Amino acid sequence: MAQEKLLTVRDVSQLLGISEKEVIDLAESGSIPAYKVAGVYLRFKKEQVDDFRKNFKYSNTIKKSEEARYSLKDRLADFFYFNDFYIFSFLAIVLILFFIFST
Repeated sequence: MAQEKLLTVRDVSQLLGISEKEVIDLAESGSIPAYKVAGVYLRFKKEQVDDFRKNFKYSNTIKKSEEARYSLKDRLADFFYFNDFYIFSFLAIVLILFFIFST
């Protein structure tokens, strides 16, 4: 009986076009069937990955359409929320340099 070749996390990530971390997360959540070898290494059957890939394309397009709903106003609000320190620091430095060199 010939042994079936199992796919690694890297192989599956290349097949699905996603990161290795996303493959591991999918395996841990049970979305994609996975097998642990020696209790550590994740391996996948090619047939099961192909079945998942058919359904994954559909769910991936849904995810992209949900991302499109993120408006420009929300993106700008997030930008200023997460970068306000750097913006204010830059303005303070420019103001200090202006006063130093204007006198």
